[in-house]
Amino acid sequence: MTRSKADVGDLEARLGYRFQDPTLLREALTHTSAGLPHDNQRLEFLGDALLNFAVALILHRERPDWQEGPMSKLRGVLVRTDSLHAWAADLGLDRALKAVHPRKAPPMGPKPLADALEALLAAVYLDAQATGSDGTARVAALVEARFLEPIRQARPESWTRSDPKTHLQETAARLGLPAPVYAQVDLAGPGHAPRFTMRVSVGSLSAQAEGPTRKRAEGEAAQRLLDQLGTHTES
Repeated sequence: MTRSKADVGDLEARLGYRFQDPTLLREALTHTSAGLPHDNQRLEFLGDALLNFAVALILHRERPDWQEGPMSKLRGVLVRTDSLHAWAADLGLDRALKAVHPRKAPPMGPKPLADALEALLAAVYLDAQATGSDGTARVAALVEARFLEPIRQARPESWTRSDPKTHLQETAARLGLPAPVYAQVDLAGPGHAPRFTMRVSVGSLSAQAEGPTRKRAEGEAAQRLLDQLGTHTES
């Protein structure tokens, strides 16, 4: 068996699904940077909808005591890029992507891998449907295997720590404070590895933090300000 087939076979084994139509799997593993006629953008579009639907079903079933707001927040945490990137890494999706297009390997940052994960879910759906199975049920089973326990164990801090910017905005509004304002304080480091320093202010209160992207630095600064306010464990 060639290394390419081994990596793709390993992906199928970890996923727990064997494709009947290998062209669907190949399309799911084709990033736009490969410059080929059929990439995974259309599958990513479908997979995003399937993923959100499947997570919503589990949340509705498992958390009957929650209203729409908490369910939406937790779903946002579960389907965000960082979460999907971790799932993709566990599946060995990065190795499969490189194996399928060794000369045109896509960038292996979190976003391309998260997109490929969504495309992979869509490919499972279409492959199952084409062979007479219930594609929705197949995808739902994969999503449930990944997220059932996190959903069952979730508490408000599950999303306040994962989305501190939104939590800070809601907290400021609840306390009658001005909306958070973010400003860049500094940008250091080389172009391929920048370090952003961002400050967030809410009225007379402020905090700042450093990170590899503006978004990460803003999130850390928001969390530090929440910690100052003593509200980081409140819903």
